[in-house]
Amino acid sequence: MVDEPTLGLAPLIVRRIFDAIARINRDGVTILLVEQNAYRALPIFRHGYVLEAGRVVLGGDSRALVDDARIKQSYLGEI
Repeated sequence: MVDEPTLGLAPLIVRRIFDAIARINRDGVTILLVEQNAYRALPIFRHGYVLEAGRVVLGGDSRALVDDARIKQSYLGEI
């Protein structure tokens, strides 16, 4: 279980942390990650959830979430 491991860190350190998390997951360890950086977090995992005000508003395959227009606009900064 990891809660906001990259909050306030330099981009190089963020990349290293996500690389380590991905490696641990590939080794077969289940990871529960809470992270605001959806752009970096979603591609690593198979499944994701989006919370708003403490409620699950969206969930599913992480790749589908990355491609979802609502996610792109609200969390990834894309229009």
